[in-house]
Amino acid sequence: MAKKENQFVQEITPRDVDFAKWYTDIVLKNDMCDYTDVRGCMAIKPYGYAVWELMQKEMDQRFKDTGHQNAYFPLLIPESMLMKEAEHVEGFAPEVAWVTQGGNEVLQERMAIRPTSETIIGTMYSKWIQSYRDLPVLYNQWCNVMRWEKSTRPFLRTSEFLWQEGHTAHETHEDAQEETIRMLNVYYDFMVNVLAIPVVRGRKSESERFAGAEATYTLEALMHDGKALQMGTSHNLSDHFARSYDIKYLSREGKQEYCYTTSWGTSTRMIGGMIMVHGDDRGLKLPPKVAPIQVVILPIAMHKEGVLEKATELYNEIKASGLRVKLDDSEQSPGWKFAQYEMKGVPLRVEIGPKDMEKQQCCIARRDTGEKTFVPLSNLESAAQTLLRDVHDNLYAMAEKNLEDNTFDLTTWEEVRDMAQGRGGFARTKWCGSLECELAMKEKAGVSSRCMPLKQSGTVGKCPVCGKECTTDIYWGVAY
Repeated sequence: MAKKENQFVQEITPRDVDFAKWYTDIVLKNDMCDYTDVRGCMAIKPYGYAVWELMQKEMDQRFKDTGHQNAYFPLLIPESMLMKEAEHVEGFAPEVAWVTQGGNEVLQERMAIRPTSETIIGTMYSKWIQSYRDLPVLYNQWCNVMRWEKSTRPFLRTSEFLWQEGHTAHETHEDAQEETIRMLNVYYDFMVNVLAIPVVRGRKSESERFAGAEATYTLEALMHDGKALQMGTSHNLSDHFARSYDIKYLSREGKQEYCYTTSWGTSTRMIGGMIMVHGDDRGLKLPPKVAPIQVVILPIAMHKEGVLEKATELYNEIKASGLRVKLDDSEQSPGWKFAQYEMKGVPLRVEIGPKDMEKQQCCIARRDTGEKTFVPLSNLESAAQTLLRDVHDNLYAMAEKNLEDNTFDLTTWEEVRDMAQGRGGFARTKWCGSLECELAMKEKAGVSSRCMPLKQSGTVGKCPVCGKECTTDIYWGVAY
């Protein structure tokens, strides 16, 4: 049995041997997704989609709790509409996929498959918003988008992906800025309290901001291999899109004014980030709130009298408590099942056998630590609830330690280069704010600016490139 279990686990490439292969093994062997014959597009299989549905549920409730409503807008965007916002078009031009023919008819105007929806939504807002009484408009859309990526990887970067995109309109710049930060903090709460992922909240540099935005704010996470992943963004669009798409309202003073708008989004990329932050050589480690199966019950020696009946009784009890639970009464060996559910990242495994029944207890094994606890059958439900909270807290603590251990305060671009070429991580330095120094860091040190953290130290230091005294803290890293 032990030999079979070891052989099963060895199907996953060790994480520290080949991180990219390890990641691919995880998503494919867990039936999360599969490659298709469509360039850069994946098929999300039920287990992977179940994770996304749980993410959607958690985020959607947070959006509605802050006053947002869901809506839906067209997939296709006329080229003339897209061209109205020059900076936006320039930023997305290399990634746009075009529809040029419908049926047997060549279209008179090309249609872009949405890379994002500011343009089409802005056009609709210009029709719907008439007065200050119509504001704010707080809409969110769950949909797919298409960006013609050159290099793809399941969940992390695909040509077509699923996401949500919020689009709001406001009376003043201050209202728009408040919304931008509010949604950044909604994302932060989701990352920490659902995905158990610590993130750095900050503002992007001008060269890294969203095309057409006044300011872009981001959540940056650190993966196990030392690379950064942008988990979500929130953009203050000021009145840029409002002027391009004529989004005006009659003010309280009776004047025609342009609205101030925002947009913000997260995507299925978060699934990839969650895998790379928490997974290990045995497979997934799913945070309990997004685990399709939170508890799996495995009857041991189920051919013995009463074992399967007791396991079924426990299943019904846990299911009634609201937890997502599975009873595996298949004929596979216990060792195979242990390895299977470890690989699938199920947070808790409950084992019940004849000896356990004699003692009126069961064994609960945690996926995150492997620790086993014997629990009285009468206390199983409350013990499971407590352990699931403990699993979440421990996953977050381990990820936070990885972030802290691999964030380095550096002073020269040579030190940043050595970090990037070595173990990786976040380099935290000062920055003078110049584009020249930012580009020099990319060329010389091989890193991109990740963000200027919202929480600044206020200390004085020197820019690692030009040596100029400055106070702005900035994070650098190699990003996915």
